[in-house]
Amino acid sequence: MKIILSLFLLTLLATYSFAQQQDAKTLDETAKTFIRQGDYTNAIVVLNRALQQEPKNIELLKDLAFSYYLDRNYEKSLAIAKPLTERPDADVQSFQILGMVYKGTEERKECAKMYKEGLKKFPKSGVLHNEYAEVLGTSNGNEAIKEWEKGIEVDPSFSTNYYNASRYYYTRNNKIWCVLYGEIFVNIESYSTRTAEMKDIISEEYKKIFADAVLLKNQNTKNAFESAFINEMNNHANAIANGVSAEALTVLRTEFILAWFDKPVIAFPFRLFDYHRQLLKEGLFNAYNQWLFGSAQNLAQFQVWSSTHADEYNRFIAFQKGRIFKLPEGQYYQSPIK
Repeated sequence: MKIILSLFLLTLLATYSFAQQQDAKTLDETAKTFIRQGDYTNAIVVLNRALQQEPKNIELLKDLAFSYYLDRNYEKSLAIAKPLTERPDADVQSFQILGMVYKGTEERKECAKMYKEGLKKFPKSGVLHNEYAEVLGTSNGNEAIKEWEKGIEVDPSFSTNYYNASRYYYTRNNKIWCVLYGEIFVNIESYSTRTAEMKDIISEEYKKIFADAVLLKNQNTKNAFESAFINEMNNHANAIANGVSAEALTVLRTEFILAWFDKPVIAFPFRLFDYHRQLLKEGLFNAYNQWLFGSAQNLAQFQVWSSTHADEYNRFIAFQKGRIFKLPEGQYYQSPIK
């Protein structure tokens, strides 16, 4: 009996010792649960207990600064977040959290300065390029679009730079990059409130592209990629002679892709067009164009189409959800913004 009791006590002590070793990590997970539940005060309590064990743990400190920010205690959040960005092990998230605090206190100059420092350390962070651009704002649009474009160039699979750049070009009447960046965005981020908004923008811009019969011929393009895109679109403009609809755009874009790849050498490899060709081979390009344009142009008509073509549409949705749309580096064709 004594032996059994001794073994039980040893097991209990070992379990307790292991729990103590894991305690800071466990407490951090508990705090994250409180954050997800919106209970920021309890998250702060738990994180402060965890930091008693590991006072320099950057993950704990980031979570604590974030919790104070969510609890609108900007003063305490700033006191924790600012030193984090000065540490040698500071990561992108460290700068993001400090940026949120500066935005909360409307310290735009300090925020912009901080993002510049962050981009020196992480020049290929699409997140930081986007957030710096958002601080610059549309009132300083020329500088903001430079950051969104740089983010697209160096971190091509981060969606928000495409979203903001497309919206910027929408306000500047730059139809080419509005539709291209907008369509890339909805393929990276396919199911969000921003997706529905972007579909509306893309559909409207396609109508504007063909609103004037000579628009494509007289388009003021800046580089060879834009010229190639516009000229090939112009070659198949007869497809929309009776109006710009999802069906007409399917024909136009099918002809465009077949012609684009019917060259001895593809001068401009472009992931979006590769995806279009893949969908054509899979027999899903029609459903894709209905998904992209149909609901934005005529919801009732789209619902009828998706109902009468349920098998085709469901196959496309399954295909879309079964892959991640990523873009490689080196397929950046925008001209430098001056």
